[in-house]
Amino acid sequence: MTAIRLLLVDDDPLVRAGLSFMLGGAGDIEIVGEAGDGGEAETLVARTRPDVVLMDIRMPAVDGLTATERLRSRADAPQVVVLTTFHADEQVLRALRAGAAGFVLKDTPPAEILDAVRKVAAGDPVLSPAVTRQLMAHAAGTAADTRRSRARARIAVLGEREREVAVAVGRGLSNAEVAARLFMSVPTVKTHVSRILAKLDLNNRVQIALLAYDAGLLDVPEEDPAAGPGGHGPRP
Repeated sequence: MTAIRLLLVDDDPLVRAGLSFMLGGAGDIEIVGEAGDGGEAETLVARTRPDVVLMDIRMPAVDGLTATERLRSRADAPQVVVLTTFHADEQVLRALRAGAAGFVLKDTPPAEILDAVRKVAAGDPVLSPAVTRQLMAHAAGTAADTRRSRARARIAVLGEREREVAVAVGRGLSNAEVAARLFMSVPTVKTHVSRILAKLDLNNRVQIALLAYDAGLLDVPEEDPAAGPGGHGPRP
């Protein structure tokens, strides 16, 4: 199996050394480089072509947010996992909107950081539904009417079924869970997700969730999955 190529970016040499020690021992992880700021990270990404970048958000010179935006705009963009000390922070939200696949806390156990790297390398976000709800709650305190109207205008290009899938993704459901909820096959869900990403010019499911929230699509309480049409429970 091909090893996951990982680039570590943090302005603290001790943190980088600790991460390198923890993650470099995994048989399926190859540390291809270390950078002390976002500018250096951009140079190393071009040289080493990592699959995943573990990115500190707060750094001098070029910070992690700016670096994430630049890296995700590349044609051969690596996946980015934000490394932070806060669950709900405006900079974390901005990084997710810029295309980061998720984030891990600096005090996260090594096994969970490894799991996060493996997940994003496989194309899966590293945000649990609980963390997603926390981020959405934080975003609610900073959301503006202008952002909502812009988000609704973007969402308007989706078809009805695509909109339903976007809402389900926004609620943190996996493809299998979306398929069960909306009575479609998993391949059909994957097709819808791909079309949503293309139509809205987004990078990943996290951005779908944030846009759905901005548009107000998640304001409506989730219906009971067992409910029939109208949400009044199963028919006799």
